[in-house]
Amino acid sequence: MAKNKKADAEPTGPLPEPRLAKLFQESIRGQVAEKFGIKNPMAQPKLEKIVINVNIGRHLDGTKVPANIKQTVADTLTKISGQKPIDIKAKKSVSNFKLREGYDNAFMVTMRRDRMWFFLDRFIHLAAPRIKDFRGLPAKSFDRQGNYSMGLTEQGVFPEINMAEVNFTHGMHINFVFRNSSPELSRFVLDGLGMPFAKSEAKN
Repeated sequence: MAKNKKADAEPTGPLPEPRLAKLFQESIRGQVAEKFGIKNPMAQPKLEKIVINVNIGRHLDGTKVPANIKQTVADTLTKISGQKPIDIKAKKSVSNFKLREGYDNAFMVTMRRDRMWFFLDRFIHLAAPRIKDFRGLPAKSFDRQGNYSMGLTEQGVFPEINMAEVNFTHGMHINFVFRNSSPELSRFVLDGLGMPFAKSEAKN
């Protein structure tokens, strides 16, 4: 009987669909079709992945980055993304950027599907509002393919990070990668998802 009760208590079935993924499918796709005339779902803009990159090459001490710095960055990315980051080595030496071929250069994590949507939800509603002197995210940081890039100066904006437990502060670069998009289309999609872009002020 105990085993049956335990089995009954365990959740069964698939996890709930991320709410932003549901919003995109049920609402934003239709708005894109209406506003831009893109009726075919396969041709519509779609957020494909979110990539976070933290540069550690500037912390090189001789031939290695101190272990505590690498551990702090790796722990940060694991906590905020839910997956283990990869350690990227420099492919060539660039003295101006303190890059040395074959040495540690950055940690990177790439999120897709549900993890991507859950991260975006937390970023929009929990992390972004905690940015110091926050007045909205820059609204013009799109490339020609519609990918949106931005930087953070410290990891403490994420509620998963307890700054009292870390040994140094570091920033990160976040890239929202789109498919079948343009700056206008990506901005429309991100606006619909609730991305808190800075409001442009009317000029006198």
